[in-house]
Formats: sequence, structure tokens, C-alpha cells
Amino acid sequence: MDLRDIVERAWEDRSLLKDKQVVLAIKTIIDDLDNGIRRVAEPNGDDWRVNEWIKKAVILYFPIQQMKTVEVGPFEFHDKIGLKNNYAQKGIRVVPHAIARYGAYLSKGVVMMPSYVNIGAYVDEGTMVDTWATVGSCAQVGKNVHLSGGVGIGGVLEPIQAAPVIIEDNAFIGSRSILVEGVRIGKEAVLGANVTLTGSTKIIDVTGPEPVEYKSYIPDRSVVIPGTRTKQFPAGEYNVPVALIIGQRKASTDKKTSLNEALRENDVAV
Repeated sequence: MDLRDIVERAWEDRSLLKDKQVVLAIKTIIDDLDNGIRRVAEPNGDDWRVNEWIKKAVILYFPIQQMKTVEVGPFEFHDKIGLKNNYAQKGIRVVPHAIARYGAYLSKGVVMMPSYVNIGAYVDEGTMVDTWATVGSCAQVGKNVHLSGGVGIGGVLEPIQAAPVIIEDNAFIGSRSILVEGVRIGKEAVLGANVTLTGSTKIIDVTGPEPVEYKSYIPDRSVVIPGTRTKQFPAGEYNVPVALIIGQRKASTDKKTSLNEALRENDVAV
């Protein structure tokens, strides 16, 4: 049987987790995730495909692991999953106290300021994970992305069919922004500080004569800020948070070094 068949069988019958072949298969998949050979989600034309069976393998990895103490200098951890290593060999800069769990992939040129990347996540080449940013389990982050200070990228393992958060190449995510519930950020998009996006957040393009709404998706090159919209409740009218697309990133904006300029061009505080 191939790895997928083994995982699917073990998912339906957890007693198989005692079988050495099943344990080896699951550990092989996690090792592949750690090395970027497999991904929980991957591009599929203009869309993305979620590999549900790999998510199942991540979930099944926990019960086959034993709690153990890991000592790193004066620091001590007690967990079922180890930490990534060999950063110099992989060409990754990791600033104390940055932590990435084994089973997360970090590509060459990634910079981790004091931050956290969870198992199953994929962070592509040249991306900056800035101070106190978190990349949740199975999140997919593209090339040359900047996750500013305090950004929270939600993780997802269950339900199995749920898509992870996806941030495509050259996007800029402003400080303290929160992205959860499978939202997708298009290429070169720019999110201002404190933008919160969930699966139910209204994303409204206000650049034209009439508003245009999106759900769980920020189109390529969009410039986005937090906003509010009045909503009627039994107790009265109240403002609820939304995300506003206020413009498009200019072609002249440098993808790597001048991302903040995209916000300034639209009079957004950086």
C-alpha cells in the first residue's frame, strides 16, 4: 500500500497506530513536510487544493509520539514534538527566541525574528516572520511575504476538509493583523495594521461607485484596511468590523523592500 492508503486505513481504525508499518508511514509523511517534499495544501491552477490525507497524518502523529523533555541551553520544553534544526545548513536566519516545530517547512532565505511556526506550516523562500508573529498549523505562506510584528495566522487541523490560511507571494501583512478560518490573501496584496479576517468577515471593495463584496479572499494587489459597517440587531444598530479594499498596489511599488510605500500611497498609516 502507498502512504495515503496506510493513513486512510489508520484514520478509520486507530488500533492500527500500534502497527510498525503505520507508524513508519506517518513519520515519513511528517519528515516530508519538514523538508518541503509534501504540503498540506498546494497551488492547483488559479486555486488551491487541500491534501486532506496529509492533515490526517499530522493529527495521527500526535498519538504515536511520547512526551519528552527537550533542553536548549538554559531553556526546557516538555512536548510530543521536537524542534526544527540545522538552520545554517538550510540557509535560514533564526533570531532568539524564534521557534519552529518539527514538521513545519522553512525555505532558504526565511528570517524568523522571535516568533513561532507550527507543524504542517509551509513558509516559502525570502519570507520575513517578524517579532511575535505566529504561523499556525498547516498555514501556507508564499515567497517574499512580510508578516509584520504580532501578526496571527490561525492554524487548522480539524475539520479535515477545512482549508488552511493561504498567503500568496509578495504579500504584506500589517502589524497585529489576524487571519483565520482558511482566508486566502492574493499575490502582492497589502493589509494595513489590525486587519482581522475570518471566514465570515465581509470584505468590501469600495474603490468603485458601488461596493463589491468578497468572502474569505483578498484579490491580488489589493490594499486593505480595517473598517466597520452598521448592522441592525434586536437591541439596536451597532458597528461590526469589516475589511475595506481601498485601492490597488501600484506596479512601481518594489515587491521586496518598499512594501510600506503601498500603504502610504493610499494614505494608510504604517
